[in-house]
Amino acid sequence: MSRIDTAPGRSERFAALLTTVFAPAHLVIGVLPVIGAASHTSVIRGLGWGALAALLVGVPPYAWVLYAVRRGRFSSPHIPDRAQRLLPLAVAAAAAAGGLLALVILGAPRQLIALLVAMLTGLAVTTTITLKWKISIHTAVAAGTATILTIVFGPALGASWAIVAATGWSRIQLRDHTTAQVVTGAILGTIIAATVFIALR
Repeated sequence: MSRIDTAPGRSERFAALLTTVFAPAHLVIGVLPVIGAASHTSVIRGLGWGALAALLVGVPPYAWVLYAVRRGRFSSPHIPDRAQRLLPLAVAAAAAAGGLLALVILGAPRQLIALLVAMLTGLAVTTTITLKWKISIHTAVAAGTATILTIVFGPALGASWAIVAATGWSRIQLRDHTTAQVVTGAILGTIIAATVFIALR
């Protein structure tokens, strides 16, 4: 009897862990140095470009959200209330646009610029949809990340799609999204990443 009672609790705790580990900000900050390293003849210099991109694009909006949570403005870094997501998304878009401009001026590798444009495009589209519907940004970013990694590194990183499945399951398990919202986010993230990144890299 106790095993039946505790199983849902364990599932939800595991889902919460997956949702946190594979949060959009973590994936964005993590993938930029990886793609940067693969975008330059010098891995070290490419890694530096990617780290700079992460610092400009990923860190500021994430730090702002964490600060807002501590101040009680949001209940969670994942911002479950759709109406509250618009401002954080706008902050993220401003950071992405500003970081993109700075990196273009500084002469960052083309492939890294292509990734940033794909990210900014994804932000614009998901923000527009969020005005009316709670699309899963978690799975959109996870799918976009998996798509980029597969394009750049080939089948060797095809396993990154497991992150998409794990993320989608966690969002449904926590009842933060419906299956339709999760699947739509994954499809949208894949399409935007593939079309924009391939066209510009």
